[in-house]
Amino acid sequence: MYEIPYGKGKIEFSLPAGMRADVVVSKPAKPVPDRSEAVAEALSHPIGTPPLRQMAHSGDRVCIVFTDVTRSCPDELLVPAILSELSQAGVRDQDITLLCGVGMHRASTHEEKVEKLGAGVVERYRVIDSEPQNPSVLVDLGVTDIGMPVSVHRAAIESDLVIATGIVEPHQYAGYSGGSKTLAVGAAGENLIAFSHGPAIVDHPGTRLGKIVGNPFHEAVREAARRGGLKFIVNVVLDDDKRILRVAAGDPEKAFMDLVSFARTIYEVPVPKQYDVAIGGVGFPKDSNLYQASRAASYLFFAPTSVVKPGGYLIIPARCEEGAGSGPGEQRFFTAMRDMPDIRSILDDARRNGYPPGQQRAFVVAKVLEQTNVIIVGSECPEIVAACKMTPAGTMDEALRTAARVLGTSLDVLIVPHALLTLPVVQEI
Repeated sequence: MYEIPYGKGKIEFSLPAGMRADVVVSKPAKPVPDRSEAVAEALSHPIGTPPLRQMAHSGDRVCIVFTDVTRSCPDELLVPAILSELSQAGVRDQDITLLCGVGMHRASTHEEKVEKLGAGVVERYRVIDSEPQNPSVLVDLGVTDIGMPVSVHRAAIESDLVIATGIVEPHQYAGYSGGSKTLAVGAAGENLIAFSHGPAIVDHPGTRLGKIVGNPFHEAVREAARRGGLKFIVNVVLDDDKRILRVAAGDPEKAFMDLVSFARTIYEVPVPKQYDVAIGGVGFPKDSNLYQASRAASYLFFAPTSVVKPGGYLIIPARCEEGAGSGPGEQRFFTAMRDMPDIRSILDDARRNGYPPGQQRAFVVAKVLEQTNVIIVGSECPEIVAACKMTPAGTMDEALRTAARVLGTSLDVLIVPHALLTLPVVQEI
């Protein structure tokens, strides 16, 4: 019997006769014994910068950019610790803005802000969402050498000190998430997000899971964060159960790379071969909509080498209680997947005409579907799954039997319970 995350619970399943399974998980590591102490230690001994209490001064305006509800970053722990440092530096409450970097996702609710930061913080400080489609709150910061227009929320640009939280974990475009990305994508304008997620960058061979050097997406967001004034980060590495394994604070590049080096030892796991079927777990909060849940399929496909053979199956259990997702980016993904007649049309249109932010997920999913089949198990919106050219299945048994009808009953299956936090590296093809 195997189990895999599904919403806030798990799905248990067994494999039909003839199927052979390998299970791959991140490498074991001990969580920090005391979360608060680990964060305090990181803030007291930052990498590449003085402590925040020395960087900030009375009268400074400070912006703390934090992650939205689609990220499992423990902001309820990190942000109060940052606020304590600022208070010791003499920064007044009224000079601090907490900016939720929603990117092209929907705005966060009051309840989600409280969940992220705690009721006391939300009541005491100014807490706002980024608004990527509102020109009045964005500042134009010019164009980079590669032609990327940079615009960032005014709350950050008009501050004397910009700080960001984040999680360092495998990311399909950035190689590893965290670092500059919370500001440079989360709090950016739509034009920046459109360029950095556009076909020229997403199609680039350097834009790949786990890759930092020579990755144009990473280079783009790093430059945008520099222009946006990001001076300090507090980032974490989490295990499969969202426990903190490591915390680092300080310079946005140096602290980030310290965590990337550690994260590689946890998340990157060798597997011996490509498989006929791969089962990828997502779980809450990422499986709340199809836009986010589909990342599991693309992560397994865009590992350094795809974990499934051409024509194979990727099976993803996901509740998708929010449908495709309600944010502008999620709706653009859904519209493109639904309205284009076939997969080739999605790819050709994107490469010929480009696309607005959010629709890059349709482009990426289409690249996956061009070579593999994707089954979404247990979705509460099977009609949306089908409209997005993926296959809905009510149960794991139904999904596995669908693969067996096409590929035969003697199949090699890879089970990745935490597909967004495990990077399988194929050793032989």
